[in-house]
Amino acid sequence: MLVAEYVRNYNCNYERIALEQKPEEKRYQYCILNRGGIRYLLPCSLRYIDDNAYLYYDISSMQNLLQVFGEKKITREWLKDFLWGIRQMRYELDRFLLEDGNIIWNPEHIYQDLERNDFSFLYMPYYEGESGLETLMDFWVERVDYEDEELVEFIYRIHEKIHQIGREYLDKQIHEDFLQIANHKKEEPEVKQERSLQVTAMEQQVDLLQDEREALDSKDTGKKGIRFFREGRKRKQTQKEEYREALRHRMNEGKVLAVCEESHYHEQSTTEVEEEFGRTIFIEEAVVAKTVALYKPDGEMVIALEKFPFVIGKRKENVELVINDYSASRVHARITHEEGGYFIEDLNSTNGTFKNGLRLQPYEKRKLESGDELRFGKTEYVYR
Repeated sequence: MLVAEYVRNYNCNYERIALEQKPEEKRYQYCILNRGGIRYLLPCSLRYIDDNAYLYYDISSMQNLLQVFGEKKITREWLKDFLWGIRQMRYELDRFLLEDGNIIWNPEHIYQDLERNDFSFLYMPYYEGESGLETLMDFWVERVDYEDEELVEFIYRIHEKIHQIGREYLDKQIHEDFLQIANHKKEEPEVKQERSLQVTAMEQQVDLLQDEREALDSKDTGKKGIRFFREGRKRKQTQKEEYREALRHRMNEGKVLAVCEESHYHEQSTTEVEEEFGRTIFIEEAVVAKTVALYKPDGEMVIALEKFPFVIGKRKENVELVINDYSASRVHARITHEEGGYFIEDLNSTNGTFKNGLRLQPYEKRKLESGDELRFGKTEYVYR
């Protein structure tokens, strides 16, 4: 398993991976990567620190897929661009005589340039570990737009074929299969309902096949696609009810509730209430959570932080707070609300995220305290 860390050096951000042993620098794959200029692969250089070898991958101005899809859904338009990126990347591998088995498919190691909509993949020379392809398949299943039933079926079929054929499917068939749905419009509700019944029937058939497989082979195959597929559909079905429950909870926050067994109520002293405890029950008033916000240095409030994760940057399609400043990155930083409080996290920004004057490393997260001064590029705010 690859363990990556994020560092900044000069004016670039890097994903750095430590090598277990000193590499043979003159071997072809290291030489060709150090040379650079391979499109759709992250620029890579081999460096040494205290006699330890590291591969530095330049990720400046890009976001990995885990960050891109924090709250978004995978659509067929995005998948079309991604599959095109895979095809172009494989052309480059063939052109430079590089092994396709050394691509790391884990979503945290695949990067997207949100402005140019290009993808860059991490190539690990002479790598013999897990490729992360199954992790990518599970990632697709978990984040696919379940409103697009046809796309859901396609993702499901990909998952099964990857298990059956392996990564060769990405070469030979996936693009042709995708063309069957690429130019289709989303289906009307009545068509979607009919297709949903078909998908349910398909799931039942797959369950029978899976039971037969398990009877023949008691070993754990590790195939999680079917389970994720069904769980994803269940999440969609319960989403509305969960939202209504959350809304009811919010409406009741901060109120004093009373359950009265009699039709009228007269003011009574504390003693009288205790004596007639069975008549009226008081629930202690809830503590209203304090709203946190970002302020200008002069004290003017800019925006209340109510939706999390709260993303900050200059690309309005991807952020909650737009910074109209050339020094800000398209997706610059985000504030999250987690157990233990609120946190600021840099999202691989070019000009940096600062907390009280100290710069965060790419993807570094620090806890926020009231009165903290935050700077995104050259734009300053105060958190409280």
